[in-house]
Amino acid sequence: MEQWREFFVAVAGSAAALTGLIFVGVSLSLSRMLAIPRLPDRASQALILLMTVLVVSCICLAREFSHELLGGLLLFIGSLLWIIILMLDLAIYRVTERPYKRHYRAMIPFNQLATLPYIIAGATILEYGIGGLYWLLPAVIFSFMKSVVDAWVILVEIHR
Repeated sequence: MEQWREFFVAVAGSAAALTGLIFVGVSLSLSRMLAIPRLPDRASQALILLMTVLVVSCICLAREFSHELLGGLLLFIGSLLWIIILMLDLAIYRVTERPYKRHYRAMIPFNQLATLPYIIAGATILEYGIGGLYWLLPAVIFSFMKSVVDAWVILVEIHR
């Protein structure tokens, strides 16, 4: 696990900074955001994805976990994350106006790419050991990508 330490420290710091950016974006655009029914849920998704990255990084930095406990935690967190994000996706899709539905359908796979690797990482760690941590790379990358896109919408696109 020691070889992953720098990665998780960098990821935790990045997730914390991006979480702050989302909060600033929501604060600056709150009235406009609330006027568009799907945007509060998109902001929630971005915050949930980033907080998951932060929590998982903190868990992985703790040195006292066995690979069984770590795998179980990641499997639990990933499954919970997947359910929450999927429920939010369905809620967002329902309130999205017809011209934008196709665009939002294109965003849903990014959420799947951000959430499913946590589940795979947990299962892989349980079955094969610490090497399953490599599955956290796509989870983190896609979580950051999706959150930055959502932050862009909250900070910039909302004002067009």
